[in-house]
Amino acid sequence: MKYVFIYGTLRAGEINDINLAASRHAIGQPRLVGRTAVAGHLFDFGTYPGMIADAQATPVIGEVYEIDEALVAVLDEIEQVYPGVDGLFVSQKVSVEVAGERLECLFYPVARHAVQGRPRIHGGDWIAHRLAR
Repeated sequence: MKYVFIYGTLRAGEINDINLAASRHAIGQPRLVGRTAVAGHLFDFGTYPGMIADAQATPVIGEVYEIDEALVAVLDEIEQVYPGVDGLFVSQKVSVEVAGERLECLFYPVARHAVQGRPRIHGGDWIAHRLAR
């Protein structure tokens, strides 16, 4: 099992809902560990957000799920992360505290150069931002 921190369209109820992605591929259901935040900057890309991690920044709200290893390939496909290819999203690790436990999580920030000219999402919550537009 692995852990993943999600902050945008992979969140429950969003267009790439992690639970539905697992179900569509007959992969075991992800287990929600809890909500948490990672310090960073959130940007609006129109129909989805992009995040740049920054320890000196404000919190970006997200959820941590325990997932089956097989789901990683599905998430990589959704985020268009391919070995040896420089894309918009990248696959990285981040350490988070959730439910009183420190966990090493996979997460998908965007490449730094991609945020140039994109509006910042203040408040750090993609869903709240999307609903307020």
